Amino acid sequence: MAVCCAPDCGKETTSSLKCPVCLKNDITSIFCDKDCFRRSWAMHKAIHPQAGTDSYDPFPEFKYSGKLRASYPLTPKREVPDNIGKPDYAINGEPLSELENDRTTTVRILNDDEIKQMRIVCALGREVLDIAAAAIKPGVTTDEIDAIVHEETIKRKAYPSPLNYFNYPKSVCTSINEVICHGIPDKRPLQDGDIINLDVSLYKNGFHADLNETYYVGDKAKSNKELVYLSVI
Repeated sequence: MAVCCAPDCGKETTSSLKCPVCLKNDITSIFCDKDCFRRSWAMHKAIHPQAGTDSYDPFPEFKYSGKLRASYPLTPKREVPDNIGKPDYAINGEPLSELENDRTTTVRILNDDEIKQMRIVCALGREVLDIAAAAIKPGVTTDEIDAIVHEETIKRKAYPSPLNYFNYPKSVCTSINEVICHGIPDKRPLQDGDIINLDVSLYKNGFHADLNETYYVGDKAKSNKELVYLSVI
């Protein structure tokens, strides 16, 4: 079951009608019928890549609060080996244990071994965050940083916690400039003067590590920290 891409529709549909221009650009856009397609064409065509580019903004009507724009298409979902333990949402996107816990008033108290396991995964999370941060520089895309986080997490026999959490498509959150949190890594290259927050989370032996830090990108940001502060707020 798919969802109709017409902005004024959005209903679930079994239709196989797809935009031919999107198909040529490896973009999946399904419509209920020809009427939905024709009615939404003026708005829909804005997502098509422009000549000389390989990216597009999938949210042309969204009221952005700053200059930052999404840069799609996203790369395919990264694979996690079968031998790595996974949280319950890894398959269908639903964190069932979390939802069940939210219905209770019980606070879980960890024993000594559980605290030890939690400290282990938190230390691994710090390692991954530091490695990802070392790659930050102008010209690097947040998708490339996502690849680093994913691979370094797998090397540590851990699962990247953001991946598929409520269907989140990536292994790290990368929030640039005016984006407060949970930014999705994409094709936009980092620019001199940006700031970026990396939010790294790992899952191992039943526990999640969750830590983040904000970094300057390039010399421009480092040399004028007050301007960065004023630009962001």
